[in-house]
Amino acid sequence: MAVNFSFATAGQIIFGNHTLDKVPDLVAGFGKKVILVTGKSSLRAEELMAKFSPGTDTILFKVPGEPTTDLIEAGVKLAREHNSEVVVGFGGGSVIDSAKAIAAMGTNKGELLDYLEVIGRGKPLTERPLPCIAIPTTAGTGAEATKNAVIKSPENNVKVSLRSSQMYPDIAVVDPVLTWSMPPALTASTGVDALTHLLETFVSNQANPFIDMICREGLTRISRSLRKAFTDGADKQAREDMAMASLLGGMALANVKLGAVHGFAGPMGGMFPIPHGAVCACLMSAVIEENIQALRNNKLDSSKFDELAKILTGNEKAMSNDAAIWASELVAELQVSTLSEFGLTQKDFPLLIEKAKVSSSIKGNPVELTDEQLFRILERSL
Repeated sequence: MAVNFSFATAGQIIFGNHTLDKVPDLVAGFGKKVILVTGKSSLRAEELMAKFSPGTDTILFKVPGEPTTDLIEAGVKLAREHNSEVVVGFGGGSVIDSAKAIAAMGTNKGELLDYLEVIGRGKPLTERPLPCIAIPTTAGTGAEATKNAVIKSPENNVKVSLRSSQMYPDIAVVDPVLTWSMPPALTASTGVDALTHLLETFVSNQANPFIDMICREGLTRISRSLRKAFTDGADKQAREDMAMASLLGGMALANVKLGAVHGFAGPMGGMFPIPHGAVCACLMSAVIEENIQALRNNKLDSSKFDELAKILTGNEKAMSNDAAIWASELVAELQVSTLSEFGLTQKDFPLLIEKAKVSSSIKGNPVELTDEQLFRILERSL
């Protein structure tokens, strides 16, 4: 069968230790009026801002947690009033998603709800977003290479996306040095997020040889380095591997849909105060097992899971179920909190299943799962 695919990513990717030093000149290339989006601690952002060209008019916008519809609207209002010429996102996935959303809405008329998926009107962007520079300080979301921003709607208890092919950052600056200070718990949760991105896109029903190539590289780096980065944050090679894997995961998920893990992650994150990485960690093994069994029951090809097992374990004799075992053992070593610790119980399963089935991500699952199969995933992940 002839190979047929398309691929898109950030306009330019600059990767390597100390590449943050290039940012002041990159910003100057877009203009003098800058909105710098950062996390709840702005120390590093202020240090970066001090290096901008003389005469640069910069305002800080803090994203203290996961972006909400109200927070994004406040950022958009600030950017419009400031007449910002460029948006810089300097932080984790929530910060970069916020920067992309502010850049998109900074030039497009109307309200955020006009453009949001699921709960909004889903209108396409008609104007090119403001230039956006994405600088990740964590290694997991890959948001620097994606075309969407995940935003929580407190009113609807769900996370949804603002999505457009115009929302890829103009420049992604990936400096592994910025991740050296990540504490073990954050290293674990973001690392599992990157792992899940690569894992789900690798077995996605939309996968293609180009995506497979990206995923094999990313999965190999994670399999050898996530544990090392967790136990020894000063391991520079492990940090570089994780930064690269995160970037590759973002590139992959921007071009093919994910699967059941992320199908559940959106509604679960909207209903409970569960970190996204923890959701991925808790669901990953059960989703692998259920997908393998569903493929076999439907007499469909499950060889991708055999290959996945070989990559993750480093054992050429590994078979598909070994991937689930490896994932389960990894999560135990990383000491990730369980879903029940955040208040999730079986009574929440029907609503979670209902919401997951209409999510965008689950459309990439390698096989369509029944309500019963989705229930079993939640039951085993609790």
